[in-house]
Order: sequence, then C-alpha cells, then structure tokens
Amino acid sequence: MAIVLHHHPFSRAAGVVWMLEELGVPYELRFVDIRQGDQKSRELLELNPMGKLPILVDGEAVATESAAIGLYLADRYALGRLAPRPDDPARATYLRWSFFAPSVIEPGSMAKAANWEFKPFQAGWGDHASMLRAMESAVSGREFLLGDHFSMADAIFGGTLRYLLRFGMLEARPAFVAYSDRLSARPALQRADARNLAVAKEHGLDM
Repeated sequence: MAIVLHHHPFSRAAGVVWMLEELGVPYELRFVDIRQGDQKSRELLELNPMGKLPILVDGEAVATESAAIGLYLADRYALGRLAPRPDDPARATYLRWSFFAPSVIEPGSMAKAANWEFKPFQAGWGDHASMLRAMESAVSGREFLLGDHFSMADAIFGGTLRYLLRFGMLEARPAFVAYSDRLSARPALQRADARNLAVAKEHGLDM
C-alpha cells in the first residue's frame, strides 16, 4: 500500500514531498484545497484535529507535523541511511537539529518579524542573534548537518532555512546561502520542486 500524503503545494506538505523523494518509496499525493478550507473537513479533522497539513497516512500509521513525519519516515524506511541508528553517536546531532527547526527557528523568526516583546530567557527559542549563531555553527565547515552525509535532518532543518531565505525572513549569510545551494543541487529536491510545481499548475495556483 502506497503512502498517502494529503497535500497542497503552498503548505508544509511541499517539504514532505522532498522527504519522500529522498526515500525513493512509492507515494500518492491527495490535493487538499486549503483556500476552500478543505483541510478542516470532517475526514481530515479525524486524522489531524488541528485541521492543518501535512497529514501522512502509511497503512494504519498517521503522522502530522512535518518534522515528526520526516523522522518517522527515515526511521521506518531509511534507518542507517537517512537516519542514524539509535546506537550511533550521530543520532544526537541528528535529533538536535531536526527539533531545532520547529522549536527555535520557526518561532524565533516569527518573533523577529512581528517584533514580539518578550524576555529571551523565558522563551524556548531564546534571542534572534543566538539563534543565527547556532544555525551558522550547524552548517559551517561541513557539507551537511552530519558532515559529508545527508540525512533527514537536512530536509527538516534545511527546508526551513531555504523557505526563510526565499522570502527574505532570514539574513542571507554566506554559510546559509552555500548550504541552501548544496541542498538545491540534490536530485530528490529538484524532483520534489517539479512535482509541487506541477500540482500548482494543475490547480491554477501561482507559485
């Protein structure tokens, strides 16, 4: 049974397409018209009470939250290739940066853009300057987050970084741009971008 991804190319589900392409496993995209609010249909609310995408269904397993989906897929279908095994010391770094993206980069960037007032020591994402330093340390002096080996953490962390760079929400530091360029050269990401674009065109959406 193929994996089913409930998908819209303007949602975080677009990044899950990249994850699936890296895995090389069969999958089906089911378009959800988020402009019409279809993500809040009764059927999809039963799968994700948040009423948001992405939603991935793999047999009896249901996963939501893009980082969680990536970790699930890598453990199930590419353990030892896209995910370090539990006894591999690299597993700690892998998990660190995978969780850093939704836990620090996303809220930290939103806080900066919206000029939120808060005490950094009280916020889980800390202050913006520290966040940038941490991100820069993660991608400097190495090809990928785990060194010369691409992992699902790069799809999670790197996908967030690429999105923020694309929309001018992240300072275009040389280390960030170079890392983004390395990711963009991956055939799986190019296939994912093409597939997301094809879905957008099919449904009359402007990318």
